[in-house]
Amino acid sequence: APCTALATVEMILSTGIDLKGKRVVVIGAGDVVGKPIAVLLMRHEATVVSCNKFTWGIEDLARAADVLVAAAGVPELVTPEWIKPGAVVVDVGVNRVAGADGTMRTVGDVAFEGASRVAGWISPVPGGVGPMTVAMLLRNVVDAAERSMA
Repeated sequence: APCTALATVEMILSTGIDLKGKRVVVIGAGDVVGKPIAVLLMRHEATVVSCNKFTWGIEDLARAADVLVAAAGVPELVTPEWIKPGAVVVDVGVNRVAGADGTMRTVGDVAFEGASRVAGWISPVPGGVGPMTVAMLLRNVVDAAERSMA
């Protein structure tokens, strides 16, 4: 599986949540991130809803989720109103936006400031899924090396 998808699932599991039967919403259905995340979560027996830009009622779907994964590539798309209180939120987005003073900053697909007051657990951007993706890449390299020596 792609390293970013592995990183996302690893982060969710690190919270201690049992995914069996949990409602998980993945916002973003791209081939590299969104779809692989959805498939991996299904393997953990979660009930997964995969959303794209044409999904009707996406805010309501998100608000019902025990776990919300934002991988849409839209800066701060997910606002606090989209989040079920206590939910696990993983922000996969990495977006460069201009601040009020014209300087560039990196933000995720979740409006972190407000969302962090509603979510039970939330990953930051930067410093969340990105570093974990590197860790998964290294794990894959070690696994491949071990298999080649067997």
